[in-house]
Amino acid sequence: MEILAALEPSPFPVISLYLSLKPNQNGREDFDVFVRKVFPERAKSFRQNSPERDSFDQDAERIRQYLASERDPSWQGVAIFACAGAQLFEAIPLETPFDDHWMFVGSVPHLYPLAKLVDTYPRYAAVMVDTNKARILVFSLAATEREERIVNDKTRRSSQGGWSQARYQRRADNVHLHHMKEVAEALERIVREEHLNQIVVAADEVALPKLREQLPAHLAEKIVATVPLQRNAPGSALEDTLAEIWRKDAESDAEKVQELFDEWLGSGLGVTGPEATLRAFELGQVEELIITGAVETLKPVQTMPANSATEMQADTSAPQGGVDESRLKLSAELIKRAQQTAARIRFIEDASLLEEVGGVGALLRFRI
Repeated sequence: MEILAALEPSPFPVISLYLSLKPNQNGREDFDVFVRKVFPERAKSFRQNSPERDSFDQDAERIRQYLASERDPSWQGVAIFACAGAQLFEAIPLETPFDDHWMFVGSVPHLYPLAKLVDTYPRYAAVMVDTNKARILVFSLAATEREERIVNDKTRRSSQGGWSQARYQRRADNVHLHHMKEVAEALERIVREEHLNQIVVAADEVALPKLREQLPAHLAEKIVATVPLQRNAPGSALEDTLAEIWRKDAESDAEKVQELFDEWLGSGLGVTGPEATLRAFELGQVEELIITGAVETLKPVQTMPANSATEMQADTSAPQGGVDESRLKLSAELIKRAQQTAARIRFIEDASLLEEVGGVGALLRFRI
């Protein structure tokens, strides 16, 4: 995304194609139907035998060949960015689908859907732990990036009482202590190496307090949720823990918007509205972009920055149809500038929270 965002506007058409590879309700892939329809229709907007048309036609053919090649069964979606005139072709296979098929044609890559997907499926660690076993998984974009397992001795319950029972209990406690220390050390190493900020713990009622005792404060602060350990449950580790990530994110959306308003009205370390946010980007002030998760709710601006995308057209399979060009250009510009300046991006799923300020705002690094 950083590389794509750094590209200067091109005089040739830049294709940003987002496809869901997941079978539809009839059990069939339908992305090929969308591709066969939109490429010929969009090609008509370019003059025959012009450099722009030649570039578009080359891209369309290369994309068709890519989609016709053998794919990994785990792929659920793909994002393709192409511009033959600018020597650009980047295909990003994903293990999570897009809701609909989209094709954007403009002078720069349109990164809003990809940035939103990254926000929806963040990188985090999931810890599944009991008193003698643990799995630590790193998920990103709904795919397992890393997995480590820890297995220690399983203590056997004693039926004897008195001194023998006490000795058994001391041994069991020592085994559990050693196990939890090992889990805590492994988790700390993984979080450090993977630069993770969120952890979900799935543990039983015996293991959870023992694990917490061994976690350093800076690691415990990263735990966003704890859930009961479900042995032999029909759900997966990803499904169970991601649901908690989403629940926590939904709860914190309102808090993030309130923080934005407080900084805007109080300290001045916040701005709201598209115009003010774009100006803050031009001055290098933006620490975090806070933007609606629904492009159609963005308020268009009268004038875009001079070096912004000059055009943007969209085709989609979404039932509600397309989004108007002015909002597409604005969303592309905001995400591009956030990527170029290393600003964090936070999508707010409840569009009503940002409705009164045009769907966007930013927390700032400094005042001017």
